[in-house]
Amino acid sequence: MPGLFIKDETINELAVEAMVLTGAKNKTEAVRSALQAAIASVKDRVPLHQRLEAAQALADKVGPVDPDYDAKADSDALWES
Repeated sequence: MPGLFIKDETINELAVEAMVLTGAKNKTEAVRSALQAAIASVKDRVPLHQRLEAAQALADKVGPVDPDYDAKADSDALWES
């Protein structure tokens, strides 16, 4: 028994466009594929807090900033080479 029936012209147009672009046999296949891709994309997304933790771990590995470091001197040395 079908569990979904949508009467919306915009959704129909999107389903037809997806069907044409993906080569799906019908709108149902196109919608199924689009929904599966959207769900997979969300599931694969790494949460912001995990990305920030990774960045913080990298910064901790690099260590504190050297207050005596002269970036301009290093930059100037590159031009002198």
